Amino acid sequence: MLGEAGFDPVYGARPLKRAIQQKLENTLAQAILKGEFMPGDAIVVDAKEGNLVLNN
Repeated sequence: MLGEAGFDPVYGARPLKRAIQQKLENTLAQAILKGEFMPGDAIVVDAKEGNLVLNN
């Protein structure tokens, strides 16, 4: 999923970095701000139906 969104032979890893930021980092940051995860939680990231799902 991230590999498909971030693949571009011309620009190298830049699109992959952007895809990780948009799909993983932003989603995780929002969940942390909402209080869904606490310090010390182990967070499992899974892909379901084209979306990332975060669980502890």
